[in-house]
Amino acid sequence: MSISKQERQEKELTRLEMLTRFDEQYYNKGYSLICGIDEAGRGPLAGPVAAGAVILPRGCKILYVNDSKKLSEKRREELSERIKEEAIAFSVAMVDNRRIDEINILQATYEAMRKAVESLKVKPDFLLVDGMAFPGSPVSMEPVVKGDALSFSVAAASILAKVARDRLMRDYDEAYPEYGYAKHKGYGTAAHMEAIRKYGPSPIHRKSFITRI
Repeated sequence: MSISKQERQEKELTRLEMLTRFDEQYYNKGYSLICGIDEAGRGPLAGPVAAGAVILPRGCKILYVNDSKKLSEKRREELSERIKEEAIAFSVAMVDNRRIDEINILQATYEAMRKAVESLKVKPDFLLVDGMAFPGSPVSMEPVVKGDALSFSVAAASILAKVARDRLMRDYDEAYPEYGYAKHKGYGTAAHMEAIRKYGPSPIHRKSFITRI
């Protein structure tokens, strides 16, 4: 049996309340500028890894903010603009494929996260980081496993990172149309791997990721 529009909205409000309640526990500890951080693009064979960082006002609630992977592209684009409008500060930093090959994807992800925090126009006093703490930050942090599904600010950061990276990959598609970047965003789909075998790697491929293709 299908549920009504009102029931769907009530369900969404309940989910959103749980997300914001997670962040609220840290405000209650005395922090006032809590920054959510998440990455996008650790797994693809091509393109950069991106990290989003966002400080939202205490009590901010934006319907449908969620783990970016659970949202449609259209919804992510809409929410990205809304998050930017509501944010006290936000940034997205990227580390390109050459740097990934140089220092490995984990260290490149850490680097993107550090850069994202450093680029904020307002300095946070606490960080909520999806999955893992990263070294080299002067700000206290809490790693949150599956944070993009638990924390409002981390979910918002995941959307900013994903949208920014996807836009860049669509730009790359215009430069290298034979690889289909607009469709798969650099991930290892069958069509993408076939294109690599046919045309060889493009300038944005991560050579350390495609050694066995």
